[in-house]
Amino acid sequence: MRLGPAVLPAARAWPAFCCQTWRVSKAFTSEETIDDPVIVRARPPLPAGVANYVTPRGLAALRAELERLEQERALLERSADQAQRLPSLAARIGELVARVSGAVVVEGAGRGDVVRFGASVLVRDGSGAERRYEIVGVDEADARYGRLAFTAPLARALLGRRLGETAVVQTPGAEQELEVVAIDYPHAGATGG
Repeated sequence: MRLGPAVLPAARAWPAFCCQTWRVSKAFTSEETIDDPVIVRARPPLPAGVANYVTPRGLAALRAELERLEQERALLERSADQAQRLPSLAARIGELVARVSGAVVVEGAGRGDVVRFGASVLVRDGSGAERRYEIVGVDEADARYGRLAFTAPLARALLGRRLGETAVVQTPGAEQELEVVAIDYPHAGATGG
């Protein structure tokens, strides 16, 4: 079937349109290579009015990364061939400075029978499967290791629960009940400097 001007009235404008030069934002081009390191990792946003709580271990990790990046920046400033990485490195350093300066260290000195920030919590689901979670700050959250940000729905469901109590969590499939089996504070008394 042939489409003519009666079907597509703008067809006559097509040749002029296709020959125009269009400027595309760099954000929509693939000028980056696989070798370009991803430096700035966005932190999940904190709810309004909520402090950036961290464990001593989390603050120590932020400070260690900041120190490492400042050393890397000093090396790059002396090397002309890597100067293009300086802006992204400076952005990451600025983000880390803000995180460290706004951090509120919470010692994991809670009682062992109540889930609080810094707790390591062993839970059991309805099928009897057990899983351990640690309630931490947003900067050190990592689901691969069972570290939940205190703002995460599962963490919020567990906070304040006592041994033997059940937390109800909404999952994509249905509600799930998790019984609190054990609570401890593995980093109680640790200092982050």
